Amino acid sequence: MDIDVFVSAHRQAWDRLEDLVRRRRSLNGAEIDELVDLYQRVATHLSIVRSGSADPILVGRLSALVARARSAVTGAHTPAWREFIRFFAVSFPVVAYRARWWWLGTTAAFVLVSAVVAVWVAGDPAVQAAIGTPEEITQLVDHDFADYYSEHPAASFAGQVWVNNAWVSMQVIIMAVLLGLPIPYILWENALNVAVSAGLMASRGKLDIFFGLITPHGLLELTAVFLAAAVGMRLGWTVVDPGPRKRGEALAEQGRAVMSVALGLVVVLFVSGLIEGLVTPSGLPTWARIGIGVVAEAAFLAYVIFFGRRALAAQETGDLERAPDLAPSAG
Repeated sequence: MDIDVFVSAHRQAWDRLEDLVRRRRSLNGAEIDELVDLYQRVATHLSIVRSGSADPILVGRLSALVARARSAVTGAHTPAWREFIRFFAVSFPVVAYRARWWWLGTTAAFVLVSAVVAVWVAGDPAVQAAIGTPEEITQLVDHDFADYYSEHPAASFAGQVWVNNAWVSMQVIIMAVLLGLPIPYILWENALNVAVSAGLMASRGKLDIFFGLITPHGLLELTAVFLAAAVGMRLGWTVVDPGPRKRGEALAEQGRAVMSVALGLVVVLFVSGLIEGLVTPSGLPTWARIGIGVVAEAAFLAYVIFFGRRALAAQETGDLERAPDLAPSAG
């Protein structure tokens, strides 16, 4: 099947059905009949596309349109608990998994820049002198770095960290409207902050304290930030290269999918905030605190890989408008 010809032949019917669904509360009798007829026709189109096309974007769009039209025709609604389960079992992990190469590239670049700058800071007294006086560096290394994690009550600190990290991730995603161009700069600034702290701690022989404090929460926290940056840059690239779709359509679909990540990361960063507020400053041995961070990181990555790969195999896109193919029952 020539998918381009098929889309050209039926796009007008799809657009008309979308318009009727959008105005479903104000349709007259003739328009209601047209809505039912178009719903049946587009459902047939979806069946044809599923059997003859490997385009997940087109399948996703028609699936969402048919589901919304079915809801308009039958008046049925998906129970909230099903929407919740679908979000965490499909929408969030599939978008994260589809962005895995952007995610991996972002992580590698951040780690490389941080390592190079940290080695430079640790080994060059002139750089250290430019950062601060010996007394200021001593204060940071011996007191300020560790005190940061224990100077506030654990519960309030965890909440503060959660809100701050969620806001940073949202900012990174929002930057996608500027083609993602500011995102590398934001990552660069964060990499420098991490690298300077690591370099100064290393210069005074306290790199073990640095990793002992930053690793428990930092693994999951930075992974979440890298994911936000990856999907933000991927959304920006969609503007440059929309593929076979119209640029506006591709951007809208990818933008809705990216919102899945924005919402999902609120939960991920909540867990990271709990670890930073409760585990990092705790009296647990260093190995235990790091172990908790490693387990949290491994659990998150395993979750994304398992559910994301499964959803991708089912041709899911993570578009928030996508609904289950089966009609939800009123009961």
